[in-house]
Amino acid sequence: MSLSELDRLLDRRHHDPDLARKLSEPMDVDAFLSLAAEFGCIVTEADVFAAQQRELAEQPSADLQRQQAADSRRLRSFIQG
Repeated sequence: MSLSELDRLLDRRHHDPDLARKLSEPMDVDAFLSLAAEFGCIVTEADVFAAQQRELAEQPSADLQRQQAADSRRLRSFIQG
């Protein structure tokens, strides 16, 4: 795994308007991995999930609870009955 490669790519968006524009658009993991390769970064799917876990671990529990509540409300309105 190479979280440092992923971090390097995400830091680069602050200096590269083309990359910033591309990252602002919704994309699936495969498209993200292709984009990373396009910019010379070797990133795997495991790196993406590890970065998500790292971000969640750094958030205060109150923020996580608010996010879970919002997700739960969306599911309740999606799942009828």
